[in-house]
Amino acid sequence: MDDDGTRGVRGSSADRVPGPALPPPPTTPPRVPPPAVGPRPAAMPVEQRATRPGSASPAEQPAPGAPVDAWLRTPRPPQEPGVWRYGYTPPPPEEPEGVSNRSLLVGALISLLSALLLWSLWRNGYLPYRLVPLKLFTPGEWWNPGTSGGPRTIEGSDALTVYEAILFGLLAYGCGRIGNFSELFRRHVADRGQPFLALAAAAAAGLTQLLVWKEALPVVRPVLVLVASVAGGEIYQSQTVVNVIYAVIAAAVLYPFARLGCWRELIAARRGSGTPAPDGTAAAPAAATSADQWPELRAAGWTDAADTLSAEVRTGRMNDVDVARLRHAWALATRRPDRLAPLAEAVLRTGGAAALHPSGHRDLPRRGARHDVLTGQVRIGRCADDPHNPYVRRGTGLALEPALLGTSLLAVGPPGAGKTARLIRPVVEALALRALAGQAAVLAVGGAGAPLGPDDAFDVVVRLGHPGSAHDIDLYGGTTDPDEAAAVLAEGLVGDVGSLDSRRAATVLAQLLGPYRAAHGHFPSVPELRELLDGTPAALAGLRASLEAAGHHAMLRELDARSRQAGGPGDPAPALADRVALLDRPAFTGFFATGPDARPFSLRALGQHPLRVRVDLPERGHAEASRLLTRLLLAQFTAITAARTDTALFACLVLDDATHAVTAETVRGIRRLRSVNAGAVLALRTVDDVPETLHTPLLGAVGCTAAFSGITTWDGKRFAEAWGKEWVETREVAQHTVFADQPFTRALHALRKLVTGKAVTTDAVTVRQVERERWSASELAYAVPAGHAVIRLATVEGEHAPPLLVHLDG
Repeated sequence: MDDDGTRGVRGSSADRVPGPALPPPPTTPPRVPPPAVGPRPAAMPVEQRATRPGSASPAEQPAPGAPVDAWLRTPRPPQEPGVWRYGYTPPPPEEPEGVSNRSLLVGALISLLSALLLWSLWRNGYLPYRLVPLKLFTPGEWWNPGTSGGPRTIEGSDALTVYEAILFGLLAYGCGRIGNFSELFRRHVADRGQPFLALAAAAAAGLTQLLVWKEALPVVRPVLVLVASVAGGEIYQSQTVVNVIYAVIAAAVLYPFARLGCWRELIAARRGSGTPAPDGTAAAPAAATSADQWPELRAAGWTDAADTLSAEVRTGRMNDVDVARLRHAWALATRRPDRLAPLAEAVLRTGGAAALHPSGHRDLPRRGARHDVLTGQVRIGRCADDPHNPYVRRGTGLALEPALLGTSLLAVGPPGAGKTARLIRPVVEALALRALAGQAAVLAVGGAGAPLGPDDAFDVVVRLGHPGSAHDIDLYGGTTDPDEAAAVLAEGLVGDVGSLDSRRAATVLAQLLGPYRAAHGHFPSVPELRELLDGTPAALAGLRASLEAAGHHAMLRELDARSRQAGGPGDPAPALADRVALLDRPAFTGFFATGPDARPFSLRALGQHPLRVRVDLPERGHAEASRLLTRLLLAQFTAITAARTDTALFACLVLDDATHAVTAETVRGIRRLRSVNAGAVLALRTVDDVPETLHTPLLGAVGCTAAFSGITTWDGKRFAEAWGKEWVETREVAQHTVFADQPFTRALHALRKLVTGKAVTTDAVTVRQVERERWSASELAYAVPAGHAVIRLATVEGEHAPPLLVHLDG
């Protein structure tokens, strides 16, 4: 907007939507924006996980030129607070802590050798009473006398053959269980996948077949004996029957290895049996109801509009912001049936450009973070593979969304920790995208030059103290009520002065603002307000004369009360005048204008329109004035959002530096934001930037907290207390020296100590459940790596996630 050299006409009122700070971009809709860093392959439909179970690398938004329908069809399953839902796949179940590979191999080898020794002793007759169980269940005439007597008849020999096969099977089963061969096979064979699994199973099958037909394994003869006992020995007179029996034995031996090696699945994959069904088959009904076909419009009977949008999505003429904006517009129209027809006609006429944002923008000029506009999430990092994080969250993406920001967020970290670049800017970007979709309004406040986004990413850019600023700020928040204006202005001026009661300061301001507005129809400008607070006789006399001429007797009483209280003990007027003097500087000449010709930007517009507003404060030359204005904007935001009646629009205030901006009243206001669909994001260098009496109330008022690397142990202690404790299982191992009583045992212990240099000890393990802090103050101060933060999240519905160590890549 052009200033025309007159600053008194900057800004806009709350009743109209301000135009963009810069001319809108070309009308051609942009494609789906590229990811934040580097070129990436085409859209990945699901979140690909790393090799470690439970870890993940996040799925990206579609690459440039990729169809939006693939992005729209990507699943977004409901998850715990903060989980990046786009293409999320849950991790496999957590595996219990297993034995080491060395112990597993040694155990399997010992079990195998023990089984071979036992089988050798049994076959060679070194085990006494080995035939007693068999003789108990068979006729006595089959056996020679005595417990060790062998078979006397052919029937006894056949029974012994079957008996040996049964014992061998039991011995093999016990050896496999004791030696944990299943875990050995899974870890060193099955986990390698195909084709190694199939080849290993084939090699094992060939070796087993060789041992079976060499009769090293008792398989063939027991089967032949059992068949002869059932069908009679005459069956073997047919060579064909014998060949069939041999084929059945070979197949029976081969079948377990085919199951273990997954031969059937491998052959099916090689032959391409998993090819998709051709067009027009069972896949068609699923596509007809997918998200890119706009089923909500078809269900309402607007098939033509749905076909138009489907074609726009398929041909790439719509981006993700268009999809989110039109879905939201349709959801709002269903509540007002009279709006359905105009919206459908606009879709038929303009396609994806229907229901545009008032600025005419369909996307941001550029993005620096990964967004899922459909859910409103912005991915700010990845949960680290750390014991502090639950197993299911390790490696998953961490995202913020309005449901979390509605509880407000407090970020604490020293300069250079990455608060602005890795948290504040992605959040502002996400809210700006949501504003373009008609679902949010954002007010970003930072110092001049803060990287909160380019000018053309905002509808209103206020540069306080800059001669070229096209917009201004209303010190009184756009209200016409003197008491309301006085309460908010007092909070901004002296809310950080602990020795001064802000309610009394508000009374003093009301005693001046009310009469002045009654006399002039508007509130005083900064120089005029300073003169009234200083008690300048000419200013007070002129105001009194105007009130007497207009007949405002009630306001005359207010002015008389101010005159009587002026100069008394504890009068807050001098302190208020000193704070107003910070704004009455040459750099601010023409700013904060009032009167009929002044139209500064009012924060009340945030509650009515999906605006993107950025306020640049002159922190370098006017640090104290910048803090005062930050405090004033925070007070105005909490008061305005709490008083609005229509809460359909999510409103969020983002303070890049909230130093000395938090007061007792604003803490109470922040606590009320979650009930009116609003939130605040506050960044601090240290918690000590807030008065000590407000440390606990502030941490209790916000639902989301972030502790960046480099904080002090004092700040860490406050976060540790706010996050509470949890029950954990601890193991304490105590070593006790073993004292032997027998001479031979003592000699062995002495020899062992001579060889190893250590006494013989035994371990006493104690397992207990203890209550410990989730993160201790020392861990937060010294164990959080650079580029990381510990973030605790909560939703407005009451769900919460434990503090998570997050690698920030925002």
